[in-house]
Amino acid sequence: MASTRRRRAGGVPMAVIRLGVAAIVVLGAGVIGGARAQLRMGFYDESCPAAERIVGEYVRQHVGRVPTVAAALLRLHYHDCFVRGCDASILLNSTGNGGAAEKDAAPNQTLRGFDLIDRVKGLVEAACPGVVSCADVLALAARDAVAAIGGPSWRVPTGRRDGTVSSMQEALAEIPSPAMSFPELAGLFATKGLSVRDLVWLSGAHTIGIAHCSSFADRLYNGGGGAGNANGNNTDPPPLDAAYAANLRERKCRTAGDGVVEMDPGSHLTFDLGYYRAVLRHRGLLRSDAALVTDAAARADIAGAVASPPEVFFQVFGRSMATLGAVQVKTGSDGEIRRNCAVVNSGH
Repeated sequence: MASTRRRRAGGVPMAVIRLGVAAIVVLGAGVIGGARAQLRMGFYDESCPAAERIVGEYVRQHVGRVPTVAAALLRLHYHDCFVRGCDASILLNSTGNGGAAEKDAAPNQTLRGFDLIDRVKGLVEAACPGVVSCADVLALAARDAVAAIGGPSWRVPTGRRDGTVSSMQEALAEIPSPAMSFPELAGLFATKGLSVRDLVWLSGAHTIGIAHCSSFADRLYNGGGGAGNANGNNTDPPPLDAAYAANLRERKCRTAGDGVVEMDPGSHLTFDLGYYRAVLRHRGLLRSDAALVTDAAARADIAGAVASPPEVFFQVFGRSMATLGAVQVKTGSDGEIRRNCAVVNSGH
């Protein structure tokens, strides 16, 4: 398109960002093809033609009333896909025989949106019993929630089936930690078939996120971080901007307890580029946020996005979300179609 040839303030050519888009498109296609995926657009057109409309209408209604629901559903989908793939195993309850489920792992104890997914699944079940998976409901709901607050939309091929195993220990091992360095994050993403650029663009979801003070207490109270180095590839992230840290200690995090801070102050209910601007100004709250600028290529991608129209970020974010949504999916005869998202069909 013509806008790819314009230059924005700062002299960053739009073509630089477009190269990143092309790379993501190729990767997304490879992940989908390698996942035994029979995912396709319109999978339920004959078996449950109203499914996507039911999910979209319900999600838009609730996000319109409580905009923070968008971040909750997006995070729920993200955490689901990192453990056993996008199979709705995050929604399963722990069992009475001692099997602790993913949702009981420490990183998941602040997740929200379970009740909303249960309600929308109930509506879909009423229309088409035993047809639409919880995994597809969650993937569609995350996309529709982001679009409902003015963010991007993206293609969500359907046909996922639901997993029957959910392990707290696997969640502890597989979900990215806010304390990870850039190489650690990149390595973990690679095990899911996600690229460094996917890491950069998916981190942009923090534009509508919040962080508990306890999750970045080391950076807030101990000055956690390094000074960086000349080539920009020091894995020790830079410390929080000193003035910003002082303001947070005074106003938001007077102790290292469970106060919360917007990750994109001033526009945390708007899907925009504010989070990336904060990261470039050393105001990324988590070590994993600050880690993005320790890699020269990642930092250049962020700077290029910030210097471009928001539509460029929307495009690359949407394509990385489509790639994430195809990670290790179960299709065909794998898994099941749960009637109740919190229990396997043979469970109680």
